[in-house]
Amino acid sequence: MSNKSRALLGGGLGLIWSVALLTGAAIFVQIPVFALIPTIMTAFLAPGLVMTAMIARVALRRFFDADTSMGPLLEAGEMDRRVLQNTGEQLVIAAAIWPAAAVLLGPMGPGVIIVLGLGFAIARIVFWGGCHRSPLMRSVGFAATFFPTVFVALWALTTLVI
Repeated sequence: MSNKSRALLGGGLGLIWSVALLTGAAIFVQIPVFALIPTIMTAFLAPGLVMTAMIARVALRRFFDADTSMGPLLEAGEMDRRVLQNTGEQLVIAAAIWPAAAVLLGPMGPGVIIVLGLGFAIARIVFWGGCHRSPLMRSVGFAATFFPTVFVALWALTTLVI
């Protein structure tokens, strides 16, 4: 199987994960709407912890693998730096969309947002591991991070219009 085929398969698996994640959150996770503000605040805890681990890993690689004067990282360190950068980009998108979606989704909002945070953390770990080991895992992790945010934005906008 070619790398492009693996990436396409991974993207499809990430789409399936995204639909299952949001559907499961809407059906099974019920958090009272009065807990919306604390829920929004804590939804970013798991993604923040994963990003903290990535920052620590890049810092350790820079200290042990490269010149501490901010010289270039070795190959694995450069991959970790790219994963960290992409995670930061994904987290900015999430921070811009999830709070509004939590409000627009009404009673389902708090549960959906908490599940999005946990799903984000899991997907980023899969992406990180995949960047080092497997193009399939990498594309699954990327899609499983990106598409839930896109889908929850579309869902929230749909509820706003309807």
